[in-house]
Amino acid sequence: MSGTFDVAALVGSLRRDSYTRILVKAFTRLAPPALQIEIVEIGGLSIYNYDDEASPPAAWTDFRARIKRADAVLFATPEYNRSVPAVLKNAIDVGSRPLISNAWAHKPAAVVSLSPGVMGAFGANHHLRQSLVAVGMATMAHPEAYIGGAAKLFDAAGDFMNPASAEFCVSFLIAFELWIRRLTNPLPAS
Repeated sequence: MSGTFDVAALVGSLRRDSYTRILVKAFTRLAPPALQIEIVEIGGLSIYNYDDEASPPAAWTDFRARIKRADAVLFATPEYNRSVPAVLKNAIDVGSRPLISNAWAHKPAAVVSLSPGVMGAFGANHHLRQSLVAVGMATMAHPEAYIGGAAKLFDAAGDFMNPASAEFCVSFLIAFELWIRRLTNPLPAS
């Protein structure tokens, strides 16, 4: 099995040094060589309004094109009020419209959630998965990734302080690569 995959990573926190962003940057270093992970910025997307579809903002068209070009999407989210941040939900809405050219359709996806608390943003993770079903994404079911204790995960360089956390993330990324391969190279019918 060879080849590389372009993985668009969406970070659900706009804060420059958010734990979620640090996690995705760590993922880029830990990922198997086949996963080329690139953070796709979502903070510049205006709030979705159907009235703007007659002449969509350039940020929307560029974002849609980038997602369509990707082989897969990695969603990394913190939890805000037991759900995903509005900026992440807005990105999903922007990418899903117009419905006839839904950028998310049939793309392999993975979700990782992260929080300073012990539950690892469990609520946001599952709420996000509901939206991904609605836009036609094939979201990896296992392993699930709810990462708690974010404030104590990383050193000043953004590397994991606990080897077990890094090992879990590597296994998650390996599983994601296999998920992408499975969906992009389906087995022949018997």
